[in-house]
Amino acid sequence: MSSRSWENPSEAPYDSEQGSASVTAPERSYRTLAEVDPAGKCVLVRVDFNVPLSSGAISDDTRLRASLPTLEHLLQRDASLVLMSHLGRPKGMTPELRLAPVARRLAELLDREVRYVETPGPGSLEQAAFVAKAPAGSVTLLENTRFDARESCNDPELARILAGYGNLFVNDAFATVHRAHASTEGIAHLLPAAAGHLLVAELESLGRLLNNPERPFKVVLGGAKVSDKIAVIENLLPLVDELFIGGAMAFTLLRTQGGKVGKSLVEEDKIDLARHLIERAREQSVTIHLPADSICAAKAVPGVATEVHPSNGIPIGLMGLDAGPEAVATFRAGLADAKTVFWNGPLGVFEVPPFDRATRALAEAVASLDGFTVVGGGDSVAAVNATGFAHRIGHISTGGGASLELLEGKVLPGIAALAP
Repeated sequence: MSSRSWENPSEAPYDSEQGSASVTAPERSYRTLAEVDPAGKCVLVRVDFNVPLSSGAISDDTRLRASLPTLEHLLQRDASLVLMSHLGRPKGMTPELRLAPVARRLAELLDREVRYVETPGPGSLEQAAFVAKAPAGSVTLLENTRFDARESCNDPELARILAGYGNLFVNDAFATVHRAHASTEGIAHLLPAAAGHLLVAELESLGRLLNNPERPFKVVLGGAKVSDKIAVIENLLPLVDELFIGGAMAFTLLRTQGGKVGKSLVEEDKIDLARHLIERAREQSVTIHLPADSICAAKAVPGVATEVHPSNGIPIGLMGLDAGPEAVATFRAGLADAKTVFWNGPLGVFEVPPFDRATRALAEAVASLDGFTVVGGGDSVAAVNATGFAHRIGHISTGGGASLELLEGKVLPGIAALAP
């Protein structure tokens, strides 16, 4: 049995009122670091240090390392730095989400002191006094921006306070640019602003997916909900040749075709949405592939007994928790000739072994491709890193939500605010 797919040989162009066959990335409307002179200036840098913690220690410093090119560029040009980042989703001051572990690890990576002191938040008098004492050429890390409730509200007063800490703003936190917060959007209207190296790399790489991508262009989407990905699918349909859909979202699509999916996760209220997606793909002559088989179990827990069943014939009482061996083989074969690939989302319950196997296998397959490959999203990125082949991926995005909204065609407020 091959992977389930739908295809319409019609070559009629897409001309509905909802979209156009011409899909492009927005033209650059922001300064880069090459266009500003940071010498002698105090530069406020919005970074993304929202790193995973385990027992108070950083378990993955990828995001810190990703910030280094921008920070080192500025330091080498005699700038002083004041860094801003959030960590987690605190409700007010939350001790376990302070940035002390980040300051320690960043100091190791930069091989220099990183000034940090525990304060109520970035808008506090204590923080302002600490910043005022920063010597020239130093690196100061502010406390978790979300300790101040005004951050998420994009409060103008907090933005004004933050802007008072420096005379140049650099945004290098791609993962946050889809949110209009004080430290990402508000401050950019109050200071000369530029995009950091990481932000530019993200925008240019994702832009390659929208601006005449080399074909065949194939997209792999996973995760739990088809509703989370419908907008990006619709925006990419005029460009994509084939869609490979896995994870729980595949079962909603299978249900629309009369598939028996046991107790697999299905968005019952999104059946019509899934049917609409399939019809739109037919109109665009885009083939949709779903997993031919699934690894099934009664529940997603380690050590549970598993069975392999066709994805459209899962027995009552079982649920599909990972793509099966035939599905993995057909996905790999289908991607083999791709010249451009975008992958977002796991093919199974990645966080519970053994339901991580298909995602890891797909990571190896994508890493082996010769075309331009982009991976975005936490679990898919984790799978690529786990295989040891991350260096063979064309671009690994640091922002799952931001990358999806960019590919949906949305205006990202943190980017729009950087316009000169």
